[in-house]
Amino acid sequence: MAMWIGINRKARVCYGFDDISLVPGPLTINPEEVDISTQIGPFKLDIPVFAAAMDGVVDPKFALLFGKMGGIAVLNLMGIYTRYKDPYSVIEKIISSSPEEATQIIQNVYKEPVKESLIEQRIAEIKKGKVICAVSCIPQYAERYLEISQSSGVDIFVVQATVITAKHISTKYKPLDLNSFCKKARVPILVGNCVTFDVAYELMQTGISGLLVGIGPGAACTTREVLGIGVPQVTATADCAAARDFYFKKTGRYIPIITDGGMVTSGDVCKAFACGADAVMIGSGLVKAIESPGKGYHWGMATSDENLPRGTRIKVGTTGTLKEILFGPAKVDDGSQNLIGALKLSMASLGAKNIKEMQLVEVAIAPSVKTEGKIYQSVKKLQKEK
Repeated sequence: MAMWIGINRKARVCYGFDDISLVPGPLTINPEEVDISTQIGPFKLDIPVFAAAMDGVVDPKFALLFGKMGGIAVLNLMGIYTRYKDPYSVIEKIISSSPEEATQIIQNVYKEPVKESLIEQRIAEIKKGKVICAVSCIPQYAERYLEISQSSGVDIFVVQATVITAKHISTKYKPLDLNSFCKKARVPILVGNCVTFDVAYELMQTGISGLLVGIGPGAACTTREVLGIGVPQVTATADCAAARDFYFKKTGRYIPIITDGGMVTSGDVCKAFACGADAVMIGSGLVKAIESPGKGYHWGMATSDENLPRGTRIKVGTTGTLKEILFGPAKVDDGSQNLIGALKLSMASLGAKNIKEMQLVEVAIAPSVKTEGKIYQSVKKLQKEK
């Protein structure tokens, strides 16, 4: 649906998580009998959650812990863990800086070149724990780092950019050819990020094994402010899921959709699946874990850009262990803990016994869903802020 925004100019109406609610059906299920597992390439995940490839979220130790809990944590090959032998002193420098200094310090820290020996070392550290090892890098370095990563035993390789397409034009360098890249890869290739049906469908035709959806919704990302680019995650997820379903109908090959960013509460996670996601990728929600390397601080992947930073450092604080955030018991009432328990209960209440059925539940456009009858909660929140 489009609306006129001016003479001869229309704009599409798009929706985010706060704009919708999920509608119960005629059936409910025991939450203990709900199946939340999902399939990514040859790998079955017990929980349909990825930890975002951001330095404040994932280091090798966190990847091990997260993997043992049933999800996949993605290590950023362009991050401080592959630039420094002792990354934790660097993290301390980042998180102890003032808000005014933070961006400049991050920019300086990331000027240190990536060391291929450290790529091998970090992958080996994760593989020792016998969990799924996933790594990420930008398209310009994908061919070189894929070779190193495969030799080191990586299981999943992610090519991630602010905006990715199957067609990229440049006269200054050779663009990554995703078709040939996927063909020669010996491991599943996930790519991101995109937000539209057409681009999602074209990317699936290249041979990828998964697609990250979302441009600019992350808590530490400022792409929408700096570049004005983005589509709210409900619409973006639904459109890319439609491309997935059409591609599957045409080819018989199913490419999972991973909603990346924008989920503040467990309710948002549930809504992402209802809009078509096969898995979700979370950043700021996991930085709150005591075990996260950022110790409650989170910064965007593009904060380090020397010319035009598209991220910022934020403080979300630590609220509990990773186990509490994923599985509970929740110590807070804001939907930031026991994400998996909430997902199971939501699915059970909606009558969805697995992720595929969750993708088919009824969705209502309901901008008042978070405010209706919540005056006392609003007052409580204002009192806390004071």
